[in-house]
Amino acid sequence: MAPRLVVQVSASTSNLGPGFDFLGLCLGLHLRAVATVRADAHEHVVVRPDAPPDWRAEDDLMLAVLRAYVARSDAPLPPLQLSVESEIPVGRGFGSSGAAVAAALLLAADVDERAGRRALSRDELVDVALEVEGHPDNGTASLLGGCTLSVPHAGGVTVVRQPVHDALGFALAWPDEPLFTEAARSALPAEVPFADAVENPRRLALLLEGLRTGAPGLLALGVEDRLHERHRRALIPGSDDACRAARDAGAYAACLSGAGSGLVAIGPVDGMHPIASALANPLSGGVGRVVAFAPDPPVVEPHAAPNGRD
Repeated sequence: MAPRLVVQVSASTSNLGPGFDFLGLCLGLHLRAVATVRADAHEHVVVRPDAPPDWRAEDDLMLAVLRAYVARSDAPLPPLQLSVESEIPVGRGFGSSGAAVAAALLLAADVDERAGRRALSRDELVDVALEVEGHPDNGTASLLGGCTLSVPHAGGVTVVRQPVHDALGFALAWPDEPLFTEAARSALPAEVPFADAVENPRRLALLLEGLRTGAPGLLALGVEDRLHERHRRALIPGSDDACRAARDAGAYAACLSGAGSGLVAIGPVDGMHPIASALANPLSGGVGRVVAFAPDPPVVEPHAAPNGRD
């Protein structure tokens, strides 16, 4: 029987206000992928039982990831079938593509390692994820777990692990309409006032200390952003009211998740259910979920499907 491997990768929220394009934090929505080595085939395939009608298997992002992995490793990878199921909503700023990238890279590396070939290290996988995604926040977090601060530079990507206090809870909410990255990027100005550029790192310092200590006041001040939030919230009806309602319900902080259209709130770990409802209610078709912080890196494991099924 062909080897079968499985990995479960967490979604991620990113930015949290001033951590624009480099802060990612893993949360408990998941993508699950099963890899089967296809001994009798000549190419990779991706199978998604929950794919939308317009999905084209040959254009799936995970195939591009496998090609990028092989280009970096400079070694052949046996043809794989990736069977993928995901509960991460697409186009809501929860790192659905970053989770897919991470899953494909982790499975490819594990296949190589089990076959006795040199597998790319996690640091090398971070580099490939950045190459595919174009920004390091979601892919790095999904690869490494926890909360990460990722800074690309000429020598690669430097990643700092950010502590998150265990008294903090998280809630996500999203409307029925997605906001894809291209549209969210186009809403950003080419230039920002000097005062706004100066203010953002001040807020980031407070945000990071608030995450480390769980201090509500630091989080409330630290989440305020002047570079991207106000421009993107204008594209998401109800988002201002939603963040305000979450704070009224007890959240310490509420903001866009990534580029949107989803939102994230931070508050007391034992008080997040009313916050999730408050965050969702002002959004059109709003869905709210309490989600756990996911501090650990994903692990690839052998998979034996019952009755020959995934």
